[in-house]
Amino acid sequence: MRLLMVLWVVLGCAHVLHAGEQPLSRIAIQRATAAVVDSASGQSSDWVVVEFSHPNPSNDDWIGVFSPSGELQLWLAMACTCTMSSCGLSSDDDISSLPTISSEICQPENWMDLPPFLCMAPIKVETEFWWLTNLQFQYANFTNDAYNKSGKGSLRLQLINQRADFTFALFSGGLSAPKLIATSNTVSFENPKAPVYPRLAQGKSWDEMTVTWTSGYSTKEAVPFVEWGPKGGDRKLSPAGTLTFGRNSMCGSPARTVGWRDPGYIHTSFLKELWPDALYTYRLGHKLSNGTHIWSKSYSFRASPYPGQDSLQRVVVFGDMGKAEIDGSDEYGNYEQASLNTTKQIINDLENIDMVIHIGDLSYANGYLSQWDQFTAQIEPIASTVPYMIGSGNHERDWPDSGSFYGYNDSGGECGVPTQTMFYVPAENRAKLWYSTDYGMFRFCIADTEQDWRPGTEQYRFIEQCLSSVDRQTQPWLIFLAHRVLGYSSASWYEIMMGSYGEPMGRDGLQDLWQRYKVDLAVFGHIHSYERTCPIYQASLKKNFHFQISEADHHNIQISLQLNYNNIIIYLVQNRCVQDGSNQYVGRFNATTHVVVGGGGASLSPFRATVPYWSFFRDYDHGFAKLTAFNHSSMLFEYKRSSDGRVYDHFTVSRDYRDVMACSVDSCQRSTLAV
Repeated sequence: MRLLMVLWVVLGCAHVLHAGEQPLSRIAIQRATAAVVDSASGQSSDWVVVEFSHPNPSNDDWIGVFSPSGELQLWLAMACTCTMSSCGLSSDDDISSLPTISSEICQPENWMDLPPFLCMAPIKVETEFWWLTNLQFQYANFTNDAYNKSGKGSLRLQLINQRADFTFALFSGGLSAPKLIATSNTVSFENPKAPVYPRLAQGKSWDEMTVTWTSGYSTKEAVPFVEWGPKGGDRKLSPAGTLTFGRNSMCGSPARTVGWRDPGYIHTSFLKELWPDALYTYRLGHKLSNGTHIWSKSYSFRASPYPGQDSLQRVVVFGDMGKAEIDGSDEYGNYEQASLNTTKQIINDLENIDMVIHIGDLSYANGYLSQWDQFTAQIEPIASTVPYMIGSGNHERDWPDSGSFYGYNDSGGECGVPTQTMFYVPAENRAKLWYSTDYGMFRFCIADTEQDWRPGTEQYRFIEQCLSSVDRQTQPWLIFLAHRVLGYSSASWYEIMMGSYGEPMGRDGLQDLWQRYKVDLAVFGHIHSYERTCPIYQASLKKNFHFQISEADHHNIQISLQLNYNNIIIYLVQNRCVQDGSNQYVGRFNATTHVVVGGGGASLSPFRATVPYWSFFRDYDHGFAKLTAFNHSSMLFEYKRSSDGRVYDHFTVSRDYRDVMACSVDSCQRSTLAV
């Protein structure tokens, strides 16, 4: 049962206060926590209407939403400045109930710490009214054109269940010099601890589905489980394991400091011995010590097909999506508004989608941990219905001296901990986020570009094992996926930052594997746009050069360069289209097609002005890819824009098993003339 929380708030600090009355205490919440029909159930989101007034309005006034509310009171002394006169108080007023105010704020520790520099990050803010809820914020004149004249306005805001209550605060001074004007009392969901945001994922075997969700219940308070079964059939209970993490697991700021928020408890249950393609229903449960059951609403999913099964199979792939506030409010970072379009298009087509693979840069929380709740809430309609598989990106993992391959601080101090806790992947070690997963006729090999992948490493051995172990007669469609572009990209970012067409060392070693094992597609994110190459291979060409070498130098040069008398053999590397780019490929495999599909929602990445010869199609827009296997001989690739869901690029592959096994450039099997 959906509940509309209606909130009337008077935000003016200049009103005369009675003894012991807190600014913003005039708040009517008669309907704010009205019970759902089944009081044991929980809500995951609801809407609040905030009406406010301020006697001295300005363009830089903003409202923040904070959660838990008690932590706001603790941090207010360091968060802003407020004198008795600026808060509208006189010496006769009782200020015992007001928080202690000083002129201190929390200074940023690195570039990932973003304004407002409050010692407790709000969730979101309205800055037109900015409104912050650990952090969420909105400016006071947002959708309130007359606010600067009347000082009155209203906001309609969405809250999601984050295991705690919420309070609102009015600030002036913009984000750079925030000054507290007033705070409200609190509102909360009826059961803040309720199980929410289920995320399905493929298990380690084809007939296993995992369900991961978030709650406020520790194992000392309640026993987590999933009630599930075939639609219309008998139900069974499967236990769930429980994980969490603490502030000390974070590697740096802001995750360890102002961005920290308790993540609650993450539960995972394993639903086993599923029948291929069967429809199942499930709901999340917690059994309290007094015998009471706390339930989520009911969900459903379809089990995976048997590996190699000949049936229609459809998989959506994208990277770099993030999340955004549907109510238009702001949050830290907040450059992923297009993510709402991506999720909308996928939800609209969900009946025609069997699995989703999000190849890194998931939430862009960047150390502001409340945003992980926002992300899992946004993807819930998708992730609760089809497997939502993930990869690791720089915004999940990278942090100096933390074991990441790149020593940047892109994760905001998270260093991979929230990602590997909040999402299940069928990896041997979730701290090493590389794994394979099968879906019918597809084999997906998912690499982790934030850890070393080069020849000789543990990950390189995994990649080769994943590519080489697939039976191409039963699973003809072999897909390699990773976050950073280990293949080809003509994005200007690579030109400016690295002078290259992809990650330095990216193709070293991997290009040989892709060609040897005839990988159909190599799919990447990281670059926030779309690009497709021709079937391309970085071939080595042997050249002989003749020059004179004195006998005195010959011996040393021969040892170091392996010379053959006066001839030196040099191997020249040449990237070449083994086959022209096309919308239809028929017959034997020639080379791997590379696709960058990192336009899931984050701000777009421009291209170089010059189009390389191998770049067949580019689109400076947000979008996602969809792979459809019709049978063992026919696959369709589509690129769709998030703005309208229409197809803007596509190609088909028509290939029999003998075409997969046939000889191609540098991938011919040895043969003999013996009889």
